[in-house]
Amino acid sequence: MNRSMTVLAAALGLVLAAGTAAVPAAAATTQGYTPSAGIAANSTEDANNKAFFEAVMKSARAKQAANPYLLAVTVTYDASQAPTFRTVISQSAQIWNSSVANVQLRSGTNADFRYYEGSDSRGSYASTDGHGRGYIFLDYAQNQQYSSLRVTAHETGHVLGLPDHYSGPCSELMSGGGPGTSCTNPYPNSTERSRVNSLWLYGVAVAG
Repeated sequence: MNRSMTVLAAALGLVLAAGTAAVPAAAATTQGYTPSAGIAANSTEDANNKAFFEAVMKSARAKQAANPYLLAVTVTYDASQAPTFRTVISQSAQIWNSSVANVQLRSGTNADFRYYEGSDSRGSYASTDGHGRGYIFLDYAQNQQYSSLRVTAHETGHVLGLPDHYSGPCSELMSGGGPGTSCTNPYPNSTERSRVNSLWLYGVAVAG
């Protein structure tokens, strides 16, 4: 399994499995589920993660501007292009919804971000063009080697604003593949939960 890499690309040009749509070609930044242990996230990955989070938050806030005093932002996702992982994606959303209060994930149309599936040597990753359009790509091989629920919950953590921290323990969701294939924990720890709640504090009421 090759290491996931942070890349800057004008077009991914990925072709997914038969019957599914191609991944959007306008991605500019990605960050992924990296299986190599002991690798700290670098500043470029941190910046890319922030871009993804800000794009999703901007999209969610724009749609909820009519209700500026909601205490929780609803972030809508579309899993229709990742049918193999639909159940795992739903379980991941349930985990996050039970873990944090200031943002909630819902399946629906007019999505703030989307999931796609296919094969990529970089593994699974989250990607954004920085302009309100983002997606999570779930790689077939990696989701067989690692716990699929942990991979999906980890990538969804990027949507909610969390950076990679590959050198962390298994109890830390954003340590990704660092702890190895035996780590199956799909739950954010207390620090990660607190961080997400802080990032989404007061929801759209703070949108400027």
